[in-house]
Amino acid sequence: MNAAAPICAAIDVGSNSVHLLVAAVDDDGLDVLADESVFLGLGAVVDRTGQIGSRACRRLLVAVHRYVDRARMLGARFIVCAGTEPMRRAIDGPAVAAVIGRLIGVPLHVLAHEEEGYLTLLGVDPGSERHRQVLVIDVGGGSTEFVVVGPGRSVHAVGFQVGGARLTSRHISGDPPTMAEIAALRHAAREALEAAPEAQPDAVIVVGGTASNLLRVLPEAQLDRTLTPARLAKAIELLVREPADATAERFGMNPIRARVLPAGATILEAILARYQIGRLETREASIREGAILAVAHGGEAWRTELASLAAGWQP
Repeated sequence: MNAAAPICAAIDVGSNSVHLLVAAVDDDGLDVLADESVFLGLGAVVDRTGQIGSRACRRLLVAVHRYVDRARMLGARFIVCAGTEPMRRAIDGPAVAAVIGRLIGVPLHVLAHEEEGYLTLLGVDPGSERHRQVLVIDVGGGSTEFVVVGPGRSVHAVGFQVGGARLTSRHISGDPPTMAEIAALRHAAREALEAAPEAQPDAVIVVGGTASNLLRVLPEAQLDRTLTPARLAKAIELLVREPADATAERFGMNPIRARVLPAGATILEAILARYQIGRLETREASIREGAILAVAHGGEAWRTELASLAAGWQP
């Protein structure tokens, strides 16, 4: 690690988990110092009640406070703390963000869909000029973010309230789900994505926990990190053979993640159909890498610079 490289941290409050990434930033990219997560399931809480509430707020505060302390211990100069889908949707999201930000001494930003999309693009394709049309997608628990970028067009980011956990809560009651329930998931996913942005991408890149956990289920996909219609169909077939707890133990994932993964796979199937493409590339980088790069290049005003940063800063 370059001793002069600034250390930055990103804390991402999502529908399923709270994640921490701490990294030193230099011209070669990110040198990761810590990458951790804790499962809180805030999206399910908001689905049930419409709000985060005092109990979940306390759990969130404990998790974020611990991650802020960890980042500071590792020497983080800047810490970005960002709330996504559940905090956008919760009635008390802004109030919870304000309280937690005041108590931890770091603002908890509730990101708009567009801002989340910009950060995702930065994480996947940091700062480069856009020579081809690329569609970057993050399938989360409560929403799916789309970012389209390419030569001759500005960055376009949009989000849809369709995610693995949300579809599961609406269409799945069995464990494992029945094939009739899988059919309902597929229909709902395709219907929801009819309004996805128009694009003729040269490549579709998928990030986030849905894609990374599907790779665990499919050893052959781990070799080239791609998902195809046949591979997604095989993953769904494997995921519905046994209850979520058994699937989680077999493939080394969180049981709640295992339960919502079939729905995530049907969303990816719908994306392939929507854009009439045969494969999805998967990447490990995501919103946290993007947030670290945004604050490293944009400083404390990173949020106002997101559109220009996402458009590329390298000559």
